[in-house]
Amino acid sequence: MQIVGIKFKPVGEIYDFNANGLNLKKNDGVIVDTVNGLYYGIVAVEAVEKEPQNEVKKVLRKVTEKDLAQIKQNEEKAKKVVAETKKLASKLGLSMKLVDAEYSFDTAKLSITYTAEDRVDFRELVKQLASIYKTRIELRQIGARDEAKHLGGLGPCGRPLCCANHLRELGKVSLKMAKNQGLSLNPTGISGACGRLMCCLAYEDSDYAKALSQMPKLNSKVQTPDGEGIDVYNNILKNQVSVKFVGEDGTYKIVDYALGEIKFGNGNDREKRN
Repeated sequence: MQIVGIKFKPVGEIYDFNANGLNLKKNDGVIVDTVNGLYYGIVAVEAVEKEPQNEVKKVLRKVTEKDLAQIKQNEEKAKKVVAETKKLASKLGLSMKLVDAEYSFDTAKLSITYTAEDRVDFRELVKQLASIYKTRIELRQIGARDEAKHLGGLGPCGRPLCCANHLRELGKVSLKMAKNQGLSLNPTGISGACGRLMCCLAYEDSDYAKALSQMPKLNSKVQTPDGEGIDVYNNILKNQVSVKFVGEDGTYKIVDYALGEIKFGNGNDREKRN
């Protein structure tokens, strides 16, 4: 079976579809059959011969001028839906922030995304929307990271947000990643436009974690060519360790050593690394 990869958002997940005998090229616009109705998508991966493990839906056709006109009309209608939904939510006293609305190509389904601090009982809102738009309504709550991915913008680095530019999936990011890189844990310095930890913290985390595993633990004793001292700083980028020596009179000095010049007792000393 000829399987083609289709995406529905510029930087969205890619789904497998039966090419249905069509000659499809990358970036071709297509109309596909999904479990939620007909949708407009873009060819992200050209067709390859393979047997899918699960049932896949078909690509119905390449988009036509008439299809493109319908898509544009749906987008204009969706903008009005957002405005109307905001009014209804406010009238019903619902604490929610509307993000976007999207019609399926055949308008059989209207999806509305929103963010909220707490759970929202939107049953009455759905009922009123269904009576106005006469179609299937889906309200879906998304998180702050998904909202930023949808809206786009610039990150603290001045470049387009990674989530909106190239990350198809939002991976896990933890505070430990910032610690591994020796970054200040001030939230303003490690948070992205979404207010959550920056996705880029994960990019080099495996390299930092590996490097740290080969270095002594902070405040542990190490053996140097000048005697025993205390590790007070690990410079991962320079592969260097700063060692503190305390004199009998209470004074101290700090000396930098290449990692290969010292020995330490956490199972990763120089001799064992070599």
